[in-house]
Amino acid sequence: MNANTNATTSAARADKPLVIAGKQYRSRLLVGSGKYRDLDQTRAATEAAGADIVTVAIRRVNIGQDPHAPNLLEALPPARYTILPNTAGCYDAKDAVYTLQLARELLNGHKLVKLEVLGDDKTLFPNMPETLRAAEELVRDGFDVMVYCSDDPIQARMLEDIGCVAVMPLASLIGSGMGILNPWNLSLIIEQAKVPVLVDAGVGTASDAAIAMELGCDGVLMNSAIALAHDPVRMARAMRLAVEAGREAWLAGRMARRFAASPSSPMAGRV
Repeated sequence: MNANTNATTSAARADKPLVIAGKQYRSRLLVGSGKYRDLDQTRAATEAAGADIVTVAIRRVNIGQDPHAPNLLEALPPARYTILPNTAGCYDAKDAVYTLQLARELLNGHKLVKLEVLGDDKTLFPNMPETLRAAEELVRDGFDVMVYCSDDPIQARMLEDIGCVAVMPLASLIGSGMGILNPWNLSLIIEQAKVPVLVDAGVGTASDAAIAMELGCDGVLMNSAIALAHDPVRMARAMRLAVEAGREAWLAGRMARRFAASPSSPMAGRV
């Protein structure tokens, strides 16, 4: 075994399952349920993604609030998927807490939720003071809180200290498809976190998802990148493969970057 092989081996990492709030999940790709043509397309794309967790905007999607409208839960039954109610469209802590209490009633006491409190309509950037306030109240109320946040390592640590079960820093603005704009901040968050770190928002295509996983993220959540693709079902499949490939690459450990060329074939013993 030569020195290069030793270096590669030492960089390899031990795998471990994705566990959120004590439950183990097979898939590291989490998907949203909005923006699809209809519920049939939602179902088909979700199946192609291989997702276990599907997030639902309680204020926009019917999961039983309206008995006369199509119900998402008929397409994505809770017996098969973990439904993750979220607070999309909430701009302060009070609305976010109320929305998730409503979700808990609709979902028979469901505890796992995704908190997002937005700052304004233009950026949909998280309002972190209100996010922290809502997180504190929800954790006190017994919720298991996954939380959309800025890619700020200090804010992420504060959310973890409050008791959130996962932090979900943005890659770039929601629905922008701009990909990961600040991998260094994400790396700092991953390095310090003791709870799962999942990239949320901004993923545009499969390579973005792979990069997130190669950085060491525990998972990726997306909606628009799949739902707004020309072929959502095929893109869902591509995202599943990208997340799996990125995870494998992170486990394998990439080669060291060099500032000079290095031949792939040994130079010694040439004819």
